[in-house]
Amino acid sequence: MMTLRQLFSKPETIPAITAWYLSDLGEARGRQELFTKQAPQKLKVLKEQALIESAVSSNRIEGVTVDQARIRTIVFGKSHLRDRDEEEVRGYRNALKLIHEQAAKLPVSEETILKLHKLAKGNIWDAGKYKEKDSNIIEKYPNGTSRMRFKTVSPARTPKYMADLVDLWNQCIRERWVHPLVALAAFNLDFLCIHPFRDGNGRVSRLLLLLQLYHLGYEVGRYISIERIIEQNKDRYYETLEQSSQGWHDRKHDPWPYINYLLFTVKAVYLEFEERMGQLKSPRGAKTELIISAINGTIGLFRTADIQRQCPGVSVDMIRRVLKTLQSERKVKCLGRGQKAQWQKTEKW
Repeated sequence: MMTLRQLFSKPETIPAITAWYLSDLGEARGRQELFTKQAPQKLKVLKEQALIESAVSSNRIEGVTVDQARIRTIVFGKSHLRDRDEEEVRGYRNALKLIHEQAAKLPVSEETILKLHKLAKGNIWDAGKYKEKDSNIIEKYPNGTSRMRFKTVSPARTPKYMADLVDLWNQCIRERWVHPLVALAAFNLDFLCIHPFRDGNGRVSRLLLLLQLYHLGYEVGRYISIERIIEQNKDRYYETLEQSSQGWHDRKHDPWPYINYLLFTVKAVYLEFEERMGQLKSPRGAKTELIISAINGTIGLFRTADIQRQCPGVSVDMIRRVLKTLQSERKVKCLGRGQKAQWQKTEKW
């Protein structure tokens, strides 16, 4: 809440790059309705893929990983889960589903925040509860040394800080101290600095980001995974978070590196959405779009088998035909031969 308190003075100027991001995002929101009226059946493919990517990426940022072959089963199935990591991925899916279906009925409140944490963390003793012990952010190095990257708010003060954060958010939105997207990014920074939970703070911050974007009319997170874009720029995420958290307790911090990072992220999500919708205008079938969506969500090298696991019901021959077409368009390139050959997206993707 130190950032929102800083913004209470209604700054006369904001960084030029921030103004550019806000202008671009305003235009993107204006085009949003036009795009979402197109090809509802094909948009369904995007929604399903975004749900998978968000649940997997948000957890993977925190070191929680699952077997790629079981991702669709974990996210969409009801089968027995094998381990704690799978429970957390499905729990995050449940939290996403709640937001996607009931965002308008979910206020930004402590009750909502605790509920999202309980869903995301699942069957663990402190799910839905604020921390009881200090949880400072420590960075460990390969040589065994470590340093305190940030001292978070103490457990005793956490409930008061969280109550203040929620109150300041609602007051800021009501009185319009700054652009709502700036307030959203400021809230996100303050939440991470308070660090209210023993574990799961990053994941809850991303769920709140999605919820608040819905409240402000930016619904792109329904179709493109915000979490995947953050994961793809993870180094910059941690770098700007550290820059903007220095001096936070004394309200002497510079919030703009992190604010601009989040605005950049949302803009990147909209750019991908519009690019994908441009592709969806073509007379391709739903299976082709499913394959392309799966390829779009890959990070680094991938194999045909990786795409097949994400596209149940789609034949290997179909995937190979799509890859061959994309290769002729120079959007992907093949690095090897045979069934285990690796593929990679090119700059034209």
